[in-house]
Amino acid sequence: MFFAAEPNTVTTAPQRAAAWGLTWGALIVAGALATLAGCSKQGEPASAASAPAAGASTAEGAASAVVRSAPALSVEVTTPQSATWDVRIVANGPIQAWQEAIVGAELGGQRLTAVLADVGDTVRKGQVLATFNREAVAADEQAARAALAEAEALAAEARANADRTRRLQGTGALSPQDVQRSLTAEATAQARVGSARAQLNNQSLRLRQTQVLAPDDGVVTARTATVGAVGQAGQELFRLLRQGRLQWRAELAAADLPRVRTGLLAQVRVPGLADPIEGRVRVTSPTVDSQTRNGLAYIDLPAQALRQGVRPGMFATGWLAEGQSTGQTLPQTAVALQDGFSYVFVLEGSTVRRVKVKMGRHQGDRVEVLSGLPQGARVVAAGVGLLSDGDTVRVLQAGGTQ
Repeated sequence: MFFAAEPNTVTTAPQRAAAWGLTWGALIVAGALATLAGCSKQGEPASAASAPAAGASTAEGAASAVVRSAPALSVEVTTPQSATWDVRIVANGPIQAWQEAIVGAELGGQRLTAVLADVGDTVRKGQVLATFNREAVAADEQAARAALAEAEALAAEARANADRTRRLQGTGALSPQDVQRSLTAEATAQARVGSARAQLNNQSLRLRQTQVLAPDDGVVTARTATVGAVGQAGQELFRLLRQGRLQWRAELAAADLPRVRTGLLAQVRVPGLADPIEGRVRVTSPTVDSQTRNGLAYIDLPAQALRQGVRPGMFATGWLAEGQSTGQTLPQTAVALQDGFSYVFVLEGSTVRRVKVKMGRHQGDRVEVLSGLPQGARVVAAGVGLLSDGDTVRVLQAGGTQ
């Protein structure tokens, strides 16, 4: 074999091999392969079978070397962004009635003749919800009214007798005992008038109690009144959600309780509603539950909450907006969770380094980084579950190009 050399230059075989980027070992291997190929052409099938195997082995080795040096993954990178978020106190708890009124029977022993309200009805203060039989009570009132008229007539007669007695008292026409008897009769008659008037007032009150009235504006949430039933004094007939107002009884950690103040804005998420409902803190509980170590904050919900589908007894989650603060954020896809810890992959040249970080609040598709992230770090934005510490990566531009 002959190799081209520079003019007037004498080169040895090793020098010529080096000029071509080869070694003596490579030349020997190349020569052996050429010899085997020549033998195969002269009709040695066994050698012909072995030659391709040797060539394939060489190709596989070269391919594996290329795979080992190729980047592990094409990635996009991002940098932490500053964002202003609400400082939230997370809580959960049931929706309750602001106040629930129990409407009962004040009159006993009378039969219900009409029920004029049902569950779900919106009623006004003083509206008639049900009526009892009033015939017997009306008769008692008439009797009391007649007794009062009789007592007033007797009192008028006693008063006239007493007036004559007082005019004759100094003349000696009447004895002291007669004078005293006349004046006592007058006082007794006046007392009987008062008693009769009280009886009439009592019967008039019983007559009014034959009508069951709503004590306040609200919505009927329960009804046990049944037409034809004989009511007993104090028996529950209706339950009323006063003024249609609801409240959220938020349970929160005892450590968060001192941070809650009256008037604080709250966002309440109720099952079935796409948007949260806004409320305000009315009062906080002065005690903490000894079992759960949680405190209570009572949040007033707006009047339209009931019309929007919120119902007492629902379980809601939400938060109280204490204020605002600024923090560094990353996409949630940039954070890998492993063994209960959070990690991100920071780009250093063409390799990535796994860094342990402490995460904070979540909002939308971003998460706050509290600590652990170097200043100005370039972070792998997605696909972090496929990476390992020290992997070589190919960085894509914003448009997805390399």
